[in-house]
Amino acid sequence: MLLNIDPVLTGPFLAALDAMGHSDAVVIADAHFPAARLARDRPVIDLPLASTPRVLRAVCSVIPPDDAPGVDLMKAPGDDLLEVQAELVAAAGLGREDVREIDRFEFYDLAAKAFVIVRTGESRIYGNALLRKGVVPDGGFND
Repeated sequence: MLLNIDPVLTGPFLAALDAMGHSDAVVIADAHFPAARLARDRPVIDLPLASTPRVLRAVCSVIPPDDAPGVDLMKAPGDDLLEVQAELVAAAGLGREDVREIDRFEFYDLAAKAFVIVRTGESRIYGNALLRKGVVPDGGFND
């Protein structure tokens, strides 16, 4: 255990987030997502007991989203966000205007280029988010 680190951020997960550079992407995917097929030779981290909003909130506690749109959501049918999508926007600490909705197959294309994919136990459809890593501010450790 580590102080001030959300326990959903396991060692391998933290290592992947740390290895990411500015604008590299992490996909937080629902249980229906074709993570293994899209990841190919990149890591897939399985967190079957966590929801996508829970995992996205944990990720945003250690890395900031890139400039808008720092988060992409898989577009659901209709004009309104689904409940899970609204929870994802809130979990990222963003407003709806700060996220982009992407067609399902375009989302898959972006996910196939992501640095890491995290497959959760989220059972609600369209519960997928892609977060691009922003610049982590200097924490004063360069002394």
